[in-house]
Amino acid sequence: MNNPYADLRANLKRPLFVPFVVIGDPNPKESLAIIKTLIASGADALELGFPFSDPTADGPVIQAADVRALGARTTIDDCFEVLKKVRQDSSIPIGLLVYFNIILQRGIKKFYEDCKACGVTSVLIADLPTEHMHEVSDVAKRNGILQVCIVSELTSEERLKTVLMHADGYLYLVSSPSVTGVKDSVLQESIAALITRVRRNTDPPLFVGFGIHTASDVTSVVKAGADGVIVGSRIVKDIPDLKLIEVACKELRSAISFPSSV
Repeated sequence: MNNPYADLRANLKRPLFVPFVVIGDPNPKESLAIIKTLIASGADALELGFPFSDPTADGPVIQAADVRALGARTTIDDCFEVLKKVRQDSSIPIGLLVYFNIILQRGIKKFYEDCKACGVTSVLIADLPTEHMHEVSDVAKRNGILQVCIVSELTSEERLKTVLMHADGYLYLVSSPSVTGVKDSVLQESIAALITRVRRNTDPPLFVGFGIHTASDVTSVVKAGADGVIVGSRIVKDIPDLKLIEVACKELRSAISFPSSV
């Protein structure tokens, strides 16, 4: 299966800047404007969440975004409509970060068919154990949707082998074993060690996320050897101010402009 993330990384000859927001935050109409601002402000690819009532992998900033989106009565249908409108103006890779109950409620087959119809590139199911990836893998492949899996420094070598059997989009490497948005210092050495350990076993690009807030954090991740940098809470906290979002994206994006040899 073609991998747009790997192709884009190779063509740009630098790591990718991947901002994250929750679709429907603060409401579907403004959410679309926010996503378009991310693209106009330098996003190479997007990671977009579907609002969920119990986002266990996310910290308070993203949880608040889910609450706002659900408070605006954003539905899954609304999310797919927003995606269709984004696709009218942009061809950059779009990855979804969702929780499994969303997929189960819609129906696995229908969910992935809808993803295909909206031009979704990949899906990361934050709370689906690797042992259960077979429940979606065949349907995902039939619809041309890449799978993304999470890896951390706590992932054992044995479990890493299992994860690599399923990941064909990119691997999401967490910078610290906590929820999103936790402000710890991003340690270049520990990230570099994780990247080195994972890269010797796999081909898909390695993107780093969780706790990346500043241009300095981005620089550390890039110098550690990441193929992409995912930034969520830093951007989400500025919603709905489009100007602040634009400034934040451009600042973070500028820190990723390194030659591929870095």
